[in-house]
Amino acid sequence: MKNANVVIRPFDAATDLERLSTIWFAASLKAHPFIGETRLTEQRRLIEETYLPEAETSVACLDGDAVGFISLLDCFIGGIFIAPGWQGHGIGRRLIADALARKGELALEVYTANERAVRFYRRLGFQEVSRRAVDDFGFPFPNASLRIKA
Repeated sequence: MKNANVVIRPFDAATDLERLSTIWFAASLKAHPFIGETRLTEQRRLIEETYLPEAETSVACLDGDAVGFISLLDCFIGGIFIAPGWQGHGIGRRLIADALARKGELALEVYTANERAVRFYRRLGFQEVSRRAVDDFGFPFPNASLRIKA
C-alpha cells in the first residue's frame, strides 16, 4: 500500500455527510464526464438523502480527514469514491480489502466507459459476470457486473 496511514471507520451522518457528498461529486465529475454535470448534480441529492444513509458506509481517513469511502448494500458495492487528489495512493485498495475481509465476497457494477475503474477492479481480481447496455436510470451508458471472492 502506498499509504499505510489510512484509518477506516464507520460513517457518521452528523459529521460525514457533507464531506462524502463533496468527494462523491468531485470524483464522479472526473470518472463519469459522459453523464454530465447536470445529471450528477441531480443524483447528488439521492446520494445525500438515500444512498449514504441507507448503506453500510466505511470512511477512509488520513489525519482525521475523510478522503474516500465505500458504501455496501450487503455484499454489493453501491459506490466507492476517493477524493481526486488522493486517487492512486492505495486508499481504494484498502477500502476494498477491508470490505472483502468483512463480507467474504463483493459484487459491483461499473460504467465500462470508466476505463480506469475497470482496470482497477481487474487488477484486484474482480471477474466480469455480465454486461448491460443501460444504466440504472435507463440511459445508454453500458455497465459491467463484476464479482470477487476472498
